[in-house]
Amino acid sequence: MNSSRRIPSIRILAVLLVLPLLTACALREPEPEPVKRPLNLVGDVGLVQAIQIPTESALLEVGVQVFGTQQKEPGDYKIGDWVFDEIIQKETQFLPHLLKNTLVDSNQWGAIRVIPENDPSLDLIIEGQIIQSDGETLELQIRATDSSGREWLNQVYADQSIQEEYPESTRFTLDNTFDAINFIDPFQDIYNRIANDLVAVRTSLGEQQLVDLNLVTDMLYASDLSPDTFSASVRKNEDGLLVIDTLPSLDDPMMARVADMKYRHHLFIDTVDEYYQTLYKDIQPAYVLWRRYSIDQIAEVETSRQEASRGDYGGSSGFLSLSQRYDRFKWSKIFEREFSDLAAGFNNELAPAFLELNSQVHGLTGTMEQQYREWRGILRSLFELENGELTTDATE
Repeated sequence: MNSSRRIPSIRILAVLLVLPLLTACALREPEPEPVKRPLNLVGDVGLVQAIQIPTESALLEVGVQVFGTQQKEPGDYKIGDWVFDEIIQKETQFLPHLLKNTLVDSNQWGAIRVIPENDPSLDLIIEGQIIQSDGETLELQIRATDSSGREWLNQVYADQSIQEEYPESTRFTLDNTFDAINFIDPFQDIYNRIANDLVAVRTSLGEQQLVDLNLVTDMLYASDLSPDTFSASVRKNEDGLLVIDTLPSLDDPMMARVADMKYRHHLFIDTVDEYYQTLYKDIQPAYVLWRRYSIDQIAEVETSRQEASRGDYGGSSGFLSLSQRYDRFKWSKIFEREFSDLAAGFNNELAPAFLELNSQVHGLTGTMEQQYREWRGILRSLFELENGELTTDATE
């Protein structure tokens, strides 16, 4: 048989073989749309900024603690989820700085620092937990508590962004570098709302309550340095809040030692905050790019789902229509793969910055959290040593 006459038959056979595969892809049941939890969005929020400097008692020292994350159940994990979990872990140290910057911009507070864990030397501690975070949605559980144990905030804040809030500058290249100065975070409304709510709580407190709070912080830090000496200085009242029970005299030399230790400690946590600030600047360009691709991927998935649910491409059920459906399926899978690769690349890109964060600080070793605890232990030992010397001199 002439081989040239066999070619059309082979082509027809190929079409007949491929057609069922295309049909199977095209007639796949569309993936069910994920159930979306109702979100109480903050809306458009402007930051309340102080025109005049608040009174000294109102200039509370604030610590924004590194955020936590919600733990998944073992059965909820899918292959490759660890890549995205790494990104969330990086967000726990990135997002607190956005909140800190907002509090600084409000001109409502004293020193504001990002810290790795709770600190008894600060008047107000803000804790956060990341519930959901991607390019489209940010949902945070925020809890703020002062040194007396009074809870200022304990609620969920959520906001959603749109692709237009990611300007073309976020698709930066070698010729189009990231403009950090003029970039406004798509979820800035969340941080504005938190800052405004904190000011509202502080305003509801009287001047004397703020003065008392400052004293409680001083004595709480003294108790942390030397529990045996100062633990009796504070007690809980009927509301479960810490109040001053006995206050040493202003000329007490031990209190002068406490003030000196507190000063040294704040110099240290200023250094810690500077490290977090450097980390924030290092990872911001890559993180913004990651978010931009994240919202693009969400939009792509939604487009694929809508086309699958409609079930037609121009009303045609022929070979061209099936090819179009297969192409959409193929490219969605390619996009999904590229998104996972981007996530892995994001983690690799930022690894050196996190190694630098956990490198030695003033001769301390270990992670930032371990260095923080080690430093507090050094101050306690130093206080006991100096206090012993002070007692010996007084006896002589």
